[in-house]
Amino acid sequence: MKFEQFIAGSWQEQYQYRSFDPTTVNRQWQWESPDINTLLEKASRSLAELDAFTLIVPDVDLFIQMHITKEANTSSRIEGTQTQMDEAILDVSQLAPEKRDDWTEVNNYVQAINNAIDELSNVPLSNRLLKQTHATLMQGVRGENKTPGEFRSSQNWIGGSNLNNAAFVPPHPNKVTHLMSDLELFWHNENIYVPELIRVAISHYQFETDPPILRW
Repeated sequence: MKFEQFIAGSWQEQYQYRSFDPTTVNRQWQWESPDINTLLEKASRSLAELDAFTLIVPDVDLFIQMHITKEANTSSRIEGTQTQMDEAILDVSQLAPEKRDDWTEVNNYVQAINNAIDELSNVPLSNRLLKQTHATLMQGVRGENKTPGEFRSSQNWIGGSNLNNAAFVPPHPNKVTHLMSDLELFWHNENIYVPELIRVAISHYQFETDPPILRW
């Protein structure tokens, strides 16, 4: 499949709304645009420079942990939490009671990421690992009763107040398992010869287009 010929997917009529079915990605990828090669070279060079910095940072594990906490805080704020960065690194006992629920959501995010990284030494990147990570994310917070650790079984949407005026409606729940199975095959398909950054970019696009879990 050439990038230039790729069709992202198609809109499917559901009851009173339309959902988007993304094209599967477990296939060989090619491209003709020289711009992609140039951007790929720049990205790879930037990653190499970042890796070099790890040799001079006194405590690289603490450095990485702070970035994980920052990412957790930023991501959780999208969902409505109000925890600030300085609060996220405090012990929960140091926070006012009204701030502790938001703190728990941020710290669940940190714990979920750390657990997933640790588990990669035992299990490969997989749907199983994604579900385990989601279960950790949802412990004791909003949405903990919405099938934590399982792919979604209800229709979600982005923007708008309902499915009829939503900005984007991802695939119907009955398509999620098939699409995520295809994505997992793509992660480990050794017959697909593309740079890892390309594989990561395609995976991120597909995961965001087909969000398999319900956060809240």
